[in-house]
Order: sequence, then C-alpha cells, then structure tokens
Amino acid sequence: MDQSLPVLTTDRLFLRPPIAGDGPLLFHSLRASQKELSPWISWVSAFQNADQAESGVRQAYADFIDLKDLRFHLFEKRSRAFIGSVGLHGIKWEVPRMEIGYWLDSRYVNKGYMTEAVQSVIDYAFSTLHVHRLEIRCDPDNLKSRAIPEKLGFQLEAILKENERRIGTPGFADTCIYTRFETNHTSPYQSTQKPKN
Repeated sequence: MDQSLPVLTTDRLFLRPPIAGDGPLLFHSLRASQKELSPWISWVSAFQNADQAESGVRQAYADFIDLKDLRFHLFEKRSRAFIGSVGLHGIKWEVPRMEIGYWLDSRYVNKGYMTEAVQSVIDYAFSTLHVHRLEIRCDPDNLKSRAIPEKLGFQLEAILKENERRIGTPGFADTCIYTRFETNHTSPYQSTQKPKN
C-alpha cells in the first residue's frame, strides 16, 4: 500500500483505503450480508463473483488517489477481519462538502463498530481535509443507519419526500438528510490518522 495514504485507527478498528487483493474479502462480506443490506443499498448484489469485486476495489483505489471518492475498508484489529466499509462520497471540494456512507458485515453488528468507524472518518474529514459540511443520508425506515448520525451529533436537517425509488419493490422512498459542521468538539470516539508502517 502507498505509504502516503491515510490509515485511521481507533481502539478496536483500523481503516485503510481499498487496495489490490481486497476483492475476495469484499465479495464474501457482501454475500454474507446480502439479506440485511439489500433493502437499503442498491448495489449490494452488483458483484457476481470475486473478480468483479476486485475490479471495483481497483477502481475505488484509483478514485481515492484522484480524490474523487474516499472509501475506507474497515478491519477488526484483534482478528484482522474485514468487516465493512465507510467512506466520503459526493465530494464538492469547492465548499468543501462530503457525504458519509457506510455498511457493516451483518456478522459484526450490535458491537458499536460502525459508530466508532464513522467517528474516525468525521475526525479525519474535519481535522485533515478541513471539510465544512458533512452529510449522512438514509431511508427513514432504516433505523440502524439513522442511529449513527443521531449518536454522533448530527442534526436532522430535512426529510426529502419520495425522492428515490424503493429498492426491490414498487413505489417511492423518502430520504433523511443529517448534517454536521466543522467545530472544535471533542468526540467520545477519538481516532488518529497516521501512515502505515
């Protein structure tokens, strides 16, 4: 891995950009979690095999290098297991504004891992990238996803009515928009940003 790329660490996790060879990890994690994730994330079943996932990983790496989309793969420190992803998407550098997206392998839910991971990305966005506005968007019915911004000091700015198609079923879906702005607030989930040794 490029030594100049960021690695974010917390007490229990480390996050790094996608690198070549991550495809099989991504594919198997998505397959294990497809039932839980597919109602909320349209692309969960997009990868039909590990080779396709590897192509996606390599594109994600290129996008990170080009600062177009900043995806991190999430690993449990103790086991070194791949457990999900969190990233900064929809980037508008001229503001700067970014949207945080995330998903967790269903075998690792209910441990507080995603709250910890998202906070580390928040810290990175504000302290290193000097982002002004962060957004988290999710379906109002996705209570687990909504719990993350509500725990981490985001404000519910709006609920857009019927602005998306429902995934897998007829009809329309609403979208919650949570926002948080750069402050000097110290979070309960401190993270550090350091180069990989």
